[in-house]
Amino acid sequence: MPVPRGDALVIISPHWEGVRKEFGDAFKNWYKAKYKEEAKVEWLDQGGSSDDLRFVKSEFALTEPTSAKNPNSTGIDIFFGGGVEPHLDLMKNGYTLPYKISDENLKLIPKQISGMPIYDPAYNWYGACLSSFGIVYNKVVLKMMKFPEPKTWEDLANPDLLGWVGSADLRHSGTIHMMYEIILQAYGWQKGFDIITKMAGNIKSFPKHASQTPKDVSNGQVAYGLAIDAYGWAQVAEVGEEKVGFMLPEKLTVINPDAISILKGAPHLDLAKAFLEFVMSIDGQKLWILRKGEPCGPKEFGLDRLSVIPKLYDEFKDKSVIRVNPFKFKGSFKYSPDKGSLRYTILNDFIGALVIDTHKELGSAWKAIIASGMPGRRGDKEKALKKFLELPASEDEILSLAKDKWNDQAFRNNKIKEWIAFARNKYIEAEKLAK
Repeated sequence: MPVPRGDALVIISPHWEGVRKEFGDAFKNWYKAKYKEEAKVEWLDQGGSSDDLRFVKSEFALTEPTSAKNPNSTGIDIFFGGGVEPHLDLMKNGYTLPYKISDENLKLIPKQISGMPIYDPAYNWYGACLSSFGIVYNKVVLKMMKFPEPKTWEDLANPDLLGWVGSADLRHSGTIHMMYEIILQAYGWQKGFDIITKMAGNIKSFPKHASQTPKDVSNGQVAYGLAIDAYGWAQVAEVGEEKVGFMLPEKLTVINPDAISILKGAPHLDLAKAFLEFVMSIDGQKLWILRKGEPCGPKEFGLDRLSVIPKLYDEFKDKSVIRVNPFKFKGSFKYSPDKGSLRYTILNDFIGALVIDTHKELGSAWKAIIASGMPGRRGDKEKALKKFLELPASEDEILSLAKDKWNDQAFRNNKIKEWIAFARNKYIEAEKLAK
């Protein structure tokens, strides 16, 4: 997709249509009232936050410095959304442009939440809103199938849930990536991967878009799904609280900033700064938290996201569908954003190779392992499960590769092929052992 050229502010964002529409229209109105001028906004999206990040980095890699004032311009002004990891990656590579918002706006925003920074101390990025990550579930299906309401991520690895769990492909979705990262950090590398691998056995397929899974839950195609809060609450609001639920696994999830940053060489820098000021202001933050149709809230689409301004939760508690105040949320484990950022790309590749690209073999092995526990079966379930859960690399090895080797495309491609072959062979062997 070519980058637009002209006088419009260019924003690349994995945010859905509702966010783009509401923030685009509200910013134009705010800008005209404040500066007595029209503002234009062009939106780009490559299909998800991981795809957007790859696109921006590839655009920077192709450019040459044009001047000291505007080095390495990609023609894109702002990266909006995708969690915090893409912005940490961009910052690490020198692709963000620091900008300190006004003291009037900054003083309303805490520096941290649950030990995690809400904005970069050097002002390279800001949490435009907050994200929580949990499980959306269909209460009607649960009752019909006699399934339990979920309490932890590990519940989704229960073999009784074969075919009833949903997840998008983390390689295309930053929010889904974040949930897999959370599982690994909350449980530790080996147990986390045990859960991920078993859960993958229960998953029907891995669609590209994270928004698909909550819809599949609502219409009963699956009973449980991984979901960011916005998608979970959206389904609760649309279908009804008596039919759909959304929960946060206690002590096993995090509240994370969903960031925004100005890109280096932004061709419309003044507009970019104005947009950032708007998003971080009370006017911008109201769009996240207020119910659709409320004065100063979204007009066409309910956004239902967590604001970074604490006082808005009490002020608008009767005008919002949100029932959680993240600044009062307790029980989050110690999450390391630095670790998450360092291994962002390699973890996508590693999990992709082990459970998505080899999902057919994984699913067949998982079914055989489940069946091996039935009366009259001769398979060695314990040996089969041990083989099923083997990993080709330790956490330390993955982190080392992320630091030193993962930008070497030839090495990366060969290693991914190696992991796929390892996974395929272990699943075939596990299935044989189970039978």
